[in-house]
Amino acid sequence: MRGHDTQQAGLFSYLSPEERVPATHPLRPIRQYVDTALTALLPQLEQLYAGTGRPSIAPEKLLRALRLQVRYSLRSARLLMEQLQYNLLFRWFVGLDLDAPVWEGTVFTQNRDRLLAGAVATAFFEQVLAQAKAQRLLSDEHVTVDGTLIEAWAGQKSFMQKTNAAPVPPPDDPGNPSVDFRGERRTNATHASTTDPEARLYKQASGQEAKLCFLGHVLMENRHGLVVNARVTPATGTAEREAALALVDKRPPTRRITLGGDKNYDTHQFVQDLRALQVTPPVAQHTTNRASAIDGRTTRHPGYAISQQKRKRVEEIFGWWKTVGLLRKVKLRGVRRVGWLFTFAAAVYNLVRIRNLVEAAP
Repeated sequence: MRGHDTQQAGLFSYLSPEERVPATHPLRPIRQYVDTALTALLPQLEQLYAGTGRPSIAPEKLLRALRLQVRYSLRSARLLMEQLQYNLLFRWFVGLDLDAPVWEGTVFTQNRDRLLAGAVATAFFEQVLAQAKAQRLLSDEHVTVDGTLIEAWAGQKSFMQKTNAAPVPPPDDPGNPSVDFRGERRTNATHASTTDPEARLYKQASGQEAKLCFLGHVLMENRHGLVVNARVTPATGTAEREAALALVDKRPPTRRITLGGDKNYDTHQFVQDLRALQVTPPVAQHTTNRASAIDGRTTRHPGYAISQQKRKRVEEIFGWWKTVGLLRKVKLRGVRRVGWLFTFAAAVYNLVRIRNLVEAAP
């Protein structure tokens, strides 16, 4: 018998979002990891809020929603609220009932800024990392360091002279003025962005376009490719090596470790600093431009070739962040706020990686 194309909506629903989501859905184990981390963060989250006043969005729901935004590449709070309006999977993950109202985009953003002002991202990242350590997924001997460019939320036209005594004529178009940079030498010493003063004009290689950006740095363990530390700095020529020393120095001194890296880390001063920290530096050797600081003490061991092979996995992290994790061009300004998102994206990446590793285990 042919069914009828009935368009009338039912008055009641007896199924909750929990019953709608399949038991085998890949977000279920991630939700468990997130809830475990948030339970450990309760005392810290309580300190961000006053004891009186109107109730705000629960920080647990905020963090779950931000996790979905990063994982599903939702470029704005408005798009995230739109998904929460009709996507049952999103409602289930965040913890919203079917009848619960969805927040306004501006309200969500204002509540998110409270989290940006605290060290919540770092604490959340550490709790996720603790779960990976509890499941014996981390290597405490062999790590890799690398950096990547993060394009700032600022245009080239905002990069103007810091002091300009000459009178500036009014723009022909206040919203998008015509600017001619031909013949003008622009450097970070003489110019700064009026949109994001902490962004720096930088390029990674000759022949590439210089952009206003930051540098993101990652310390990755070599066993399973999990992020064990992350930070953002202004983009300078020495920032990668300085950040590498800072990231390694924060690790607990349990035993001697190895630190892999690309040719940018092959300098005599950097290698000496690593050896002073009891770190073996199996970084890639310079073969053309200058003499390498890596000698037979490092290259003679079979582990050197293994480290060179493993270090390339850090590019998988950068690729995921820039294609999925909203880090190709950030919509936040300043080193601190961009660093918050960078660290939180590292936690989201680790959550996906941990789930895959646990499911693939025999």
